[in-house]
Amino acid sequence: MSCELGHVIRRLLGNVGRALEDAEVAEQLARLRIDFNEHGVDRFGVSRSSLLRWYSALAPIYRRYLKVTVFGAEHLPTRTRGMVIGNHSGGIGADAQMLCMSLLMNNPPRLAHAMAEYFFNTMPYAGMWLNRVGHLTGLPENARHLLEAERLVVAFPEGSRGALKPYKQAYQLQRFGTGFMRLAMSNRAPIIPFAFIGAEEAFPILARVDAATRLLGTPPMPIAPQLVFWPLPVSCQVHFGEPMIFEGTGAEPQPVIDAQVEQVRAAIRGLIERGLALRPRPFMRERVKG
Repeated sequence: MSCELGHVIRRLLGNVGRALEDAEVAEQLARLRIDFNEHGVDRFGVSRSSLLRWYSALAPIYRRYLKVTVFGAEHLPTRTRGMVIGNHSGGIGADAQMLCMSLLMNNPPRLAHAMAEYFFNTMPYAGMWLNRVGHLTGLPENARHLLEAERLVVAFPEGSRGALKPYKQAYQLQRFGTGFMRLAMSNRAPIIPFAFIGAEEAFPILARVDAATRLLGTPPMPIAPQLVFWPLPVSCQVHFGEPMIFEGTGAEPQPVIDAQVEQVRAAIRGLIERGLALRPRPFMRERVKG
């Protein structure tokens, strides 16, 4: 009897899961040029069923809640490797997930592999789940293997400096790390700059808690006016720029790398300015500095 009950419960859960699947997401996943094995898993541990569940959950947020609009998608590589590099903000990673969703919903669809913070590997199940939906720990060797497999790697050179900056610094780019440039050069990968507009307003950071999180070993906790870890319903836009190709081996002197990173930073700043100019609140443009 218990076996029959368990079978019924599994069937019910399966039916609920299928009911929640997004048809367009399923269609886009079917078009991905990724070799999944007979278990629906690729060579990096990415799970097709996990992708379907995750992106189906994100789909209504993408379409109807944050109403994401994409500009410049024609600049994305259709089959080959690339590094998608842009600004980071909003504290809770909504910009990263909406960016990844925009790549999947593109024509042709591409799976985004974001470089996840080391912290997530210390949390039960978090690291495994991120891996299943394509986000590997931010190690250079992981990015290299992905690029060699002609995948798209997403990175935010500002890191937490950008994600956790206060709202008074909205759309002001913070200092960039330089590792992405050495990776792009050594792996002959074009850099596709992008600007994400809207995350600053969707989760405006008023303050952040540092002391308690240091004791717990977690990243700082951002505090927004809504007092919950959920974005406000602000329409968002993603602006992709033309690919940037930098010749070299990635072993160049640091001043050379710094100058090239600054070129990418300037391209992203230009995309931010363009994106803000298209928004109905032009006063935000004066925030763009550095």
